[in-house]
Amino acid sequence: MNKRQLAGLFVALMTHSRTDRGMSLIDFRTRCIRAGDIHEMVSTDQSDAVLGDRIDRVGYLGFAEFTAGGVMEVGDPVRVAGTQIGRVLGFDDTHFPNHYNILIATDRLLTSEDINLDVECPITFG
Repeated sequence: MNKRQLAGLFVALMTHSRTDRGMSLIDFRTRCIRAGDIHEMVSTDQSDAVLGDRIDRVGYLGFAEFTAGGVMEVGDPVRVAGTQIGRVLGFDDTHFPNHYNILIATDRLLTSEDINLDVECPITFG
């Protein structure tokens, strides 16, 4: 899909991980993101998961606010401060309509501390 790169800034950081979370990858490959939306960024090393799978192993990065609207898609590369940390694995809608959990496939579980995140740190998708 030819589309605009989504960009945002972290507004809150999280530093914990779990191995029993029970998130579920919803059965959609894309989600529309609106300017000003705030969504939760969650890493997982369950990179072979497919839509509908349960995700238990998670590391919490934090919440990011999007600066412009666009479309996020499974497989989009995810960069934090210009460094690729993984790819969009899918979406969990446990807390929707408040926010989506955006699951990012990474080599290992990451929290904000693991990659030295700061509030206002940029994140991009695509």
